[in-house]
Amino acid sequence: MKIKKFFRHMLGVLFFLILLSASFSAGYFVERSVYKTFDFHLSDYLRHLIALAFGFLIMGGVGYLFSLLAQSKHRRNYIQEVIDALRKISKGDFTVHLNLKIDKEHPFGQVVDHINHMAKQLKQMEDMRQEFISNVSHEIQSPLTSISGFARALQHDQLSQEERSHYLNIIETESIRLSKLSDNLLKLTSLESTNHPFERKSYYLDTQIRNIILACEVQWMEKELDMDVSLDKISIVGDEDLMSQVWTNLIHNSIKFTPNRGKIRVQLRQVDDKAVVKIIDNGIGISKEDQIHVFERFYKADKARERSKGGSGLGLSIVKKIIDMHEGTIFVESEEGKGTVFTIFIPIRLTQKTV
Repeated sequence: MKIKKFFRHMLGVLFFLILLSASFSAGYFVERSVYKTFDFHLSDYLRHLIALAFGFLIMGGVGYLFSLLAQSKHRRNYIQEVIDALRKISKGDFTVHLNLKIDKEHPFGQVVDHINHMAKQLKQMEDMRQEFISNVSHEIQSPLTSISGFARALQHDQLSQEERSHYLNIIETESIRLSKLSDNLLKLTSLESTNHPFERKSYYLDTQIRNIILACEVQWMEKELDMDVSLDKISIVGDEDLMSQVWTNLIHNSIKFTPNRGKIRVQLRQVDDKAVVKIIDNGIGISKEDQIHVFERFYKADKARERSKGGSGLGLSIVKKIIDMHEGTIFVESEEGKGTVFTIFIPIRLTQKTV
């Protein structure tokens, strides 16, 4: 490689010397032709300067022509690379990245930047799609395996009535889990589409939250939870049915992950033009690492414990989506073993852009 590089340099030097000689020779002959044609009478010194000037002009012109040819060749190569990249993207290969040495402000450089950005976005979407399919398959396969296994076990005549009832209960629980998973998937898909109905109206948020807490009374009474509720009277404009899903999911989660005889506090206050809802529990908590993922689809902070409690990992994703649709925000603060606080900010009046 070093020998090849050396010869390449030597060829470059030789080419430059030939170009230099040819340019100044041509400059000399041009100067002579002009001198004879127009019959100028100049000193030798001036004639020499004019010949030099012609030589520089010719050398510059030849160099410019070579640079145009080189640029044209590079441009053809760049266009071919862009075509190859687009061909790969069209076939589903999103790992493409064009690394062309072009000024980013140049229109062609901007095209290359957009292609790289498009490939990156498509790859992220493809990764998300594959992860989603994998998660759905896993969530469906687990209950189906249980149902199939216990259905086969029920065919044995030697089973006692108690064992038979236990297996039937498991089959029923897993069937309910499948049904709930299906409902949540449909709900989330519908929310993420642009066609989901959004029926805005004015209603009292405190009444809605209070009714949902009362609807969950059986669950929190069964665990002997201390339910501390403090709600200011606040009216908001939003989709009442969708917001009902938010409070149901969050309060159910708090009840589910709070130990027996634990405490849950639900607060509603108005801060400026926003309604602020806090749902605070002293349950098992969420680790710092998991807190940034809790609103992702199918993410479960504690997979083993979540499975035993029948969660699908979609509830908080639905909550986040509905809050976003209402131009609100939701935050989670938590400490393992001490509890979790979900804080939701909802505008009291929606802007016209909300669909």
